[in-house]
Amino acid sequence: MAIPFLKMHGAGNDFVVLDARSAPIALTAPTIRLIADRRLGVGCDQMIIIEPGGPDADAFMRILNADASESSMCGNAARCVAALLAEESGARMVRIRTDSGLLRAEIMGPGLVEVDMGIALLGWGDIPLAAPADTLHVNLALGPVSDPACCSLGNPHATFFVDDLTHLPIESIGPLLESHRLFPERANIGFALVESPTRIRLRVWERGSGLTLACGSGACAALVNAHRRGLAERRAVLLLDGGDLLITLDANDHVLMRGPAVTAYAGQLPDFA
Repeated sequence: MAIPFLKMHGAGNDFVVLDARSAPIALTAPTIRLIADRRLGVGCDQMIIIEPGGPDADAFMRILNADASESSMCGNAARCVAALLAEESGARMVRIRTDSGLLRAEIMGPGLVEVDMGIALLGWGDIPLAAPADTLHVNLALGPVSDPACCSLGNPHATFFVDDLTHLPIESIGPLLESHRLFPERANIGFALVESPTRIRLRVWERGSGLTLACGSGACAALVNAHRRGLAERRAVLLLDGGDLLITLDANDHVLMRGPAVTAYAGQLPDFA
């Protein structure tokens, strides 16, 4: 039997979304990598499997990276899943459980969703780093970048602040930084150019997926880290390769991410069993 899927994206960060609420879907790691392959499969940054959420959530969101590793958080995918669940129920508010906790999402308009990503974790052990460190100024350098700030939004992030993004060799330094010994669980690596206190240009090398058009949690981390360094206000537009996200650090230090959720097309996968 074929497996129905939706191809969705949030600011260009694209997903193959499967619905496993009525029956489980089991895929092997080689199959996940094949589906994610942009030449041999559908192509995606992550595969998202929607599962039953239990009594306190509308659904559980399982996140599988293009390399078949599992992630505990994906902000852009959360907006896409929230849009699907809201369309089904007609509700404006949606609760999505992830491995990093419960997310609350609100439909702000057609194709526009805001997700409460919770409070960023700033302790070195919470991110985690391999050794105690000042997470505002981490002793890490490679090529033209150095001195990142680190935090966790349910997954580890390191943000490097740079003066130029055009000539930055992200595809060569990204994988080395992602897998640096400082990050025992690997890390998402952001390269941020602060254009003004309310406007930040960002590119992200995403762990398990590589250079993406957008990374929602990476955008949240960039705003948090920029604000910690006094470079940005509590609300800023993050300009990513695939589109813009509005990130707000509210009065309770919750990080709110607002942006698009788009369904590109529907299709069917062959039965890989």
